[in-house]
Order: sequence, then structure tokens, then C-alpha cells
Amino acid sequence: MTTPMAVLRPSPLLGHLHFNIGGFSCRKDFRITKHTAKIKALFWEFKKAENPPDTHLSIDSFTSTKINAKEESADNEKAKTVSVSVVSSILEVPSSGWDACCLDATGPEQFNPFLSHGHSYGEYVFDHSWADAYYRYGSRYYPKLQCCVPFTPVPGPRILLRNTSYKDQVFDILVSAMKDLAIQVSSLHITFSTENEWHALKDKGFLQRTGMQYHWKNRNYKDFDDFLMDMKQSKRKNIRQERKKIPAQNLKMKRLRGSEIKCVDVHMHRWGTPYLTREFFHIMGSKLGDKVMLIVAEEGDELVAGALNLIGGDTIYGRLWGCLPRVYYPSLHFEACYYQAIEAAIELNLGKVEAGAQGEHKIQRGYLPVTTYSCHYLLDEGFKQVIGNFLSRETDQVKLVTQLIAESGPFKDGII
Repeated sequence: MTTPMAVLRPSPLLGHLHFNIGGFSCRKDFRITKHTAKIKALFWEFKKAENPPDTHLSIDSFTSTKINAKEESADNEKAKTVSVSVVSSILEVPSSGWDACCLDATGPEQFNPFLSHGHSYGEYVFDHSWADAYYRYGSRYYPKLQCCVPFTPVPGPRILLRNTSYKDQVFDILVSAMKDLAIQVSSLHITFSTENEWHALKDKGFLQRTGMQYHWKNRNYKDFDDFLMDMKQSKRKNIRQERKKIPAQNLKMKRLRGSEIKCVDVHMHRWGTPYLTREFFHIMGSKLGDKVMLIVAEEGDELVAGALNLIGGDTIYGRLWGCLPRVYYPSLHFEACYYQAIEAAIELNLGKVEAGAQGEHKIQRGYLPVTTYSCHYLLDEGFKQVIGNFLSRETDQVKLVTQLIAESGPFKDGII
């Protein structure tokens, strides 16, 4: 058992902390072997966060025992020692270890990336009203701990485990460590998790929340017109009318990938917080290559709008959209963000398009609701009960809306 180390909050990338989880089990011949695994967790903090008081995060030690019933060797029951650390910089994580987050075949690492947040921007699971309630009551909601992909509402695993016989135990250890880190802040939030994680975390004291995104699914379409034939007549007619507006405005659409994308000085035409730098885009282009797809609209020789997409696995992910503000181009947003992405997915034989968070208007354009999952661990029991009641009612509403959309959606009967 090791002595816990305190972590001070003010740094943009928080400091280090370690603890060990030790335990053993013995066979009748008392042969014991030892296995050591390392788990790393990452903190990021947004630079423009408010400055709450210094928060000291400390960890206790845990003991856990796992009997491996699957193996037959005499030394299959092992004492497991797991070290959990919070690194102060991503540079402290070897690239081989970081790759092991995603590749089960490489390395013994398990990771849980999460942030210390002084705000709720860029998360897409909205808790601003919760923060307001805390402040009205005289309590602080920020800082909070946030487990997510920063600024990216993409569902997927949040507690990344190698597929070992003791992965369930490691899952419990990581969750215990995260809850211990949250003791001296208001809360811990795991957003856009998998459904399996969502169910497992309920038993760990987390509140459950559901939401909706809108995804387009490729049903082996030959081309865009083939997709339209699955739509109801009124929806099909509306989409065709919207698409006709693009050439009528002297607009030309292009889809560029990888090296076809040139640097265009549009950074002055923005709203909101410019949290992605020019350097970020250069690195993204050099590392991802053809997995970056930029859909642009040109009026004559001038670029007037663009939609940035990333391609991963069998999916196109719509990420960013922008248009010059001086002129309104009817239906251009729908063309650049939705219809062009559908055409690209069909041409590339990809399974779906995830066009980002929110947007009920996507439904009538072929993007149907998909349930998303998040988990919330609140330290204040009073707020936990009140917010839990709200989430229960919200979940019922999400189910109702999903059912109504399924019954009156844009597709012909029997297609979905």
C-alpha cells in the first residue's frame, strides 16, 4: 500500500498521483504469482475556465482479489497489483502505451481520459441548469471532473480496458479511483459512454441519463436517388427542391480529402471560442491524411462555406461548419453538412453518417434518432436526489419522442 500524493488543480494539465491495488488468492498448492498492470488517467483543463479555489485531489488505496477460473495452470491465481496515476502532461505517456488504449493486442495499459472543467461548454450533454441551481443554493458546481472526448460528441467506450480475464476487476478499480478523485469537487460526469458502461455504472452510484443524436444509415444504397426512393414522397420532394437551390445560387460543391485540402485563411470569420488552433489543423492533416474530408461551397472562384468531416471505421463524422456571414444562402447548410455527407458515404461504401449533436431538422432529411448515454456522480445527496428525479422524467420524454419519430418518420413504412 502506498502513500497517496496530493494533486493541485491550477495547472492546465493536472499533476501526478499514484496508488496500488493489491490482493492475492491461492490454489491448494499455494503457488502464487504476481501480475502488475498500470492504468493512467489524463486531465485537461480549458484555458478560459473560471478560477475556482485550489482543489486538492487525493487517492486512498484499494485491495481487490480475482480468481481466474478460465485457465488451467497451477499458477493461474495471481496477486494483482494495479497502479493508477494522473499524469501532468500527455508527453509523459509513451506513444506505445497510448496506442494500447484502442488496440487490445498491444501493451498492458488501461486508460481513462478525463478533464477538470471550470465550465460546461463543448460537452453536448447539458448541465448548465444544474450549475445554476448549485449557485442559487450557495454551492459551487465547478470545478467538476469530465470523462469524455474533448469538444466531440461521439459515443464510444470511456473506460478503456484490455480484454483480460480480470478486466471487470480493473473496471471496478478505475471507477473507485475516479470517485475518489471527485470527493473534493462537486461531481464526476461520464458522457457519451457505451450502453454497457451506462448499465454497469448505475450499480456504482452514478445517475443515468439518456439523450438523442441523429444518424444516417446506409442501407446498401447505389446512389443518392436510391436513398431517396426509401423516403416518403413529400420528404423526397422537399430534399430535391432544397438541392436544386444550390446550383440556382451559382454555388458549386466540392469534396476534398487529405492533400487536396489547402490552407484557407478563414480564421477571422468565426463566432464562439476558437479552441482549435491553426497548428491543430496542420497536425490533423499530417496525421490523418485522407481520413479528413472537407466539403466546400464556392461562388465563382470564392470559397463561401465549408464543412469539416472525419472518416473513421465505417462512419463519417460531421464536426465543424462555417459560412461567410455577409450573404444568406438558402439550403446551403443542409447540402454541405447532410446531403454531401450522405453521397460520400454511399460512394465510399460506409455504413453511417454521424452529423453531430442536436438538430431535430435532421430527421426530415433521413437522419434518425439514436439513444446516447451518460452517467453522473454527484457528491451532494440533496442535489443527487433532485437531479435524479429530473433525469427519470427526462428519460421518459426521450423514449416518447423516439417512439413518435419512429411512427411518423420520413421513411416509407417497412423501411426501418
